[in-house]
Amino acid sequence: MQFIDGGVTAPKGFTANGMLCKIKESSTKNDLALIFSEKLCNAAGVFTQNKVKAESVKLTKENIANGKAQAVIANSGNANACTGEQGAKVARKMASLAADVLGINSGDVIVYSTGVIGKQLPVEKIEKNIQSLKDGLSKEGHKEARTAIMTTDTHYKECAVQTVIGGKTVRIGAMAKGSGMIHINMGTMLSVMTTDCAISSQMLENALRKSVAGTYNCVSIDGDTSTNDSLTILANGMAGNDEITCEGEDFEIFYEALNAINTQMAKKIAGDGEGATKLIECNVSGAKDVETARGLAKAVISSSLAKAAIFGSDANFGRFLCAMGYSGFDFSPEKTSITFESAENSMRTGATDFIGEQKGKRTSLKVFENGVPLDFDEALAKKVLQEAEIKINIECKDGTACGTAWGCDLTYEYVKINGDYRT
Repeated sequence: MQFIDGGVTAPKGFTANGMLCKIKESSTKNDLALIFSEKLCNAAGVFTQNKVKAESVKLTKENIANGKAQAVIANSGNANACTGEQGAKVARKMASLAADVLGINSGDVIVYSTGVIGKQLPVEKIEKNIQSLKDGLSKEGHKEARTAIMTTDTHYKECAVQTVIGGKTVRIGAMAKGSGMIHINMGTMLSVMTTDCAISSQMLENALRKSVAGTYNCVSIDGDTSTNDSLTILANGMAGNDEITCEGEDFEIFYEALNAINTQMAKKIAGDGEGATKLIECNVSGAKDVETARGLAKAVISSSLAKAAIFGSDANFGRFLCAMGYSGFDFSPEKTSITFESAENSMRTGATDFIGEQKGKRTSLKVFENGVPLDFDEALAKKVLQEAEIKINIECKDGTACGTAWGCDLTYEYVKINGDYRT
């Protein structure tokens, strides 16, 4: 398996495009995207568990219930959530507009929307530009599409991998958005995945749900689960491998590639949280089961106090233990150890006045061991926590299971962005 360029158009048979329609009048970047497969695809998806769901989510769940789809139309600037009957009509109109220009059934169109909640989406702007959007579909169009779904994101998020299944080269591509209102709990984060692998809808769903549990669902920016969280995958089978219809070697190879992309995309989203300056990775080992390990890790990266401490480069590990304690997941505090690990080899080594060690290009500093605080070097800890990427490694000694979660620091800029987001 190797990472490649191309995003959602890396697999055979997929084209894409994006353009500016000014769905939000103040927009200056692309805000409408279209992704198309020349062949009907097997499809699967997972969606927000928020009781309040956007109209695009409701329609997409309905449209892929039969395991089929061929196109994705997505807009930013308006979430089309809490918009009632009019919003439902708009979502259906978006699907029919895309279907008409592509010459496909409207029931085979996935609809994504993201942006401000509680405002009617001006679908007439999409209608005015849909033909131009379709006419610009190309293999290079992933570059235009990947920016069209961004809201407060500071940079686009895409990824693609290539592997071999049954002697055939198989590619999987993805693009995503997500910066705020992120506390993913799927089945405002959007992700579109494409593949030319021949795989049944059921096995697509199995792979997706298995992967999401340890990737996207282990991300939190601010504790708010969006009304619009959606992750769908389309598989057109054009790689020419024998269709994967059951578990086995081919399925495991596909899953490994899918999970590699989802892990990278989850980290990209976590690192681009609204106002964020640092990516936090919390690794829990020695838990009694995987669910517990992931739950404890997510509790740590979701804690506002822990996130604020990371922002201030303050080694206040008590906040991490506190979050673990109220998480609802069982662990033994008296057997727990915590280590901070930096992402870069920029710290001093070889001194005798601190507890720390080099691990390749990373600097490790243990601050808590078997339920007891250590006499660590506060200055070194601050340097470790000033890095752009920080690992919090927690050892529980209650079992053998491991889990990872990703988040970011809580900054003044987050409040500024969300204080006047609508106006």
